[in-house]
Amino acid sequence: MKRMVCAVLLSLLAGTVLAKPYQGPDYSGSYDCKGDDHQEGAYTGVVTLELVKEQSDGAYGAYRFKLEVPGFGTYPGHAASEGGRMAIYFANTNPAENDFGTGIARFHKSKGGKWTFTKFYYEPEYKGGNHGMEWCHQR
Repeated sequence: MKRMVCAVLLSLLAGTVLAKPYQGPDYSGSYDCKGDDHQEGAYTGVVTLELVKEQSDGAYGAYRFKLEVPGFGTYPGHAASEGGRMAIYFANTNPAENDFGTGIARFHKSKGGKWTFTKFYYEPEYKGGNHGMEWCHQR
């Protein structure tokens, strides 16, 4: 009987990926950002990142993302990290703008021990297509 129960449990677990505790860097916090948008030019904003530990696994981090840009609005989204890189999806809360996109960021520690990141982003539908860069420093 014990062998049968063990065999059933093993077969159930065979297709299951067991999550490992998150072991990567935690980039959570608020960041002051300066950006250069191909369509709109220079801008400033604030990024907030929040680690979602229950969805993170080993070296892979899951994050809630929010960018707030005065005069343009709020861009909530989500992100996934591995090591010093992060993929980010964001979308303006006003859907009429078609202002959404995907970015890739690279993180480093500053001399003061705070996180900084540089992000390239692409927006396929904003004003016929758009891209830009952001430089952000943790508060």
